[in-house]
Amino acid sequence: MGIEVAVEGLTKSFGSQTIWRDVDLTLPAGEVTVLLGPSGTGKTVFLKSLIGLIKPEKGTVRVDGVDMVNDPDRRVFRERKRFGLMFQDGAMFGSLNLYDNIAFPLREHTRKTEAEIRRIVLEKMDTVGLGGEEKKVPGQISGGMRKRAGLARALVMDPEVILCDEPDSGLDPVRTAHLSQLLIDVNARIDATMLIVTHNIEIACTVPDNIGMLYRRDLVAFGPRETVISSEDPVIAQFLRGSPEGPIGMSEEKDAALLAEEAERAANRPRPKARPIEIPAQLQPSPGEPERAGEIRHAARVDALLPSLPPAAVAAIRRGRAASAEAAAAAAAQSARSAPRVPPQTLQAPPPLPPEFKPPGETP
Repeated sequence: MGIEVAVEGLTKSFGSQTIWRDVDLTLPAGEVTVLLGPSGTGKTVFLKSLIGLIKPEKGTVRVDGVDMVNDPDRRVFRERKRFGLMFQDGAMFGSLNLYDNIAFPLREHTRKTEAEIRRIVLEKMDTVGLGGEEKKVPGQISGGMRKRAGLARALVMDPEVILCDEPDSGLDPVRTAHLSQLLIDVNARIDATMLIVTHNIEIACTVPDNIGMLYRRDLVAFGPRETVISSEDPVIAQFLRGSPEGPIGMSEEKDAALLAEEAERAANRPRPKARPIEIPAQLQPSPGEPERAGEIRHAARVDALLPSLPPAAVAAIRRGRAASAEAAAAAAAQSARSAPRVPPQTLQAPPPLPPEFKPPGETP
């Protein structure tokens, strides 16, 4: 099972430029979290700060009692081995074949025999769909294959926390969908804590249990996927819609004059009918994979938040869970047709909302 990562008061600057300040969040053990934000908001810097590759000026990152910011380098280095990092560009050694690239962490940080290393490397390559490709060098494979090789290398140390820096960058929509499914399947198998940095709204809305967003040097949102998607905050709503109208501009934030001009144009237009909040079904593990323990823990946390949410958000969560239940049922039916020996209980839907709960203002 993954471990919890608790961030408190984290602040990072480069010279006089503050990247982000006083960031507080907790990555729940075994759950998948996505970190969003406009380009240049320091998402990759945040990722590197979690594992001690970059030292923030203030704050703490606690992993199982170890402070990755302030503790001695020896303790930080030892704790870093519990992390797996999937780099944005794959970060493959061009002169090494895929087998040696993926075996590199095991040779550097363990005393395993070559026979043990071979067993682990081939197992992880099979996990990411690269079986039989071990002799190829990075220049002979596609971008999607390099991403999967990077994920295999991140998995060889059996990490309890997996960090993915824009795993979808440079991939077409189909390969992005395949990679998203692979990340969910990996989480279902090993129950690792996962943090994914991305700009992809489809990934953000369908893959994670939790969503965070950096904007103008602050963490403006962090919480369960359902509560962030249903948020009425103008920054979050604009980013998730991909709309040019709102506080976010080409230079991250718009100046007051541009915002006033947009507000004037909006005032002169007929007010559109408010769209209902829609929470897409969360991506489920592939047929034959175990159910995600992190999803079950996440659903229990969301249930505890229901009394504090507005009626529209509660209704959206109900619809989202119904959609997830339909997706799980469809996957179970497909699995039964293609592989009848797979037990149907491996494809359970997320638990429904408590039947006795009624949100404020909702009539029976």
